[in-house]
Amino acid sequence: MKNFVVKTIANAGALAVAVWLLDKITLTGDSTGKKIGTLLLVALIFGVVNFLVKPVVKLLSLPLLILTLGLFTLIVNALMLLLTSWFADKLDLSFHVEGFWTAVLGGLIISIVSWALNLALPDGD
Repeated sequence: MKNFVVKTIANAGALAVAVWLLDKITLTGDSTGKKIGTLLLVALIFGVVNFLVKPVVKLLSLPLLILTLGLFTLIVNALMLLLTSWFADKLDLSFHVEGFWTAVLGGLIISIVSWALNLALPDGD
């Protein structure tokens, strides 16, 4: 359980950095507390999407992953971020990613920051 919380906090931090760096990834709210709550909920959605959908998409796109020497992973990450944005919109959360290329850059930023935060934060296992 502690590992799940650590990974969710790392995802929330990575999403916050992407929101801060990219103008077309937006997070709106009345107060800082509401923004943090929305960010944590979006991080949960992002974690569930990455846990359930991403392995299936990677398996189905395995020939492209091999052909591009893994660079297609950037596209898969972008699609996961766009799917997270779509789910957030359906759940009436104030998180939105505007456009595919913004999602590609956002996915890259989130991957790098999440990797760094997972190294820095304690592991619950």
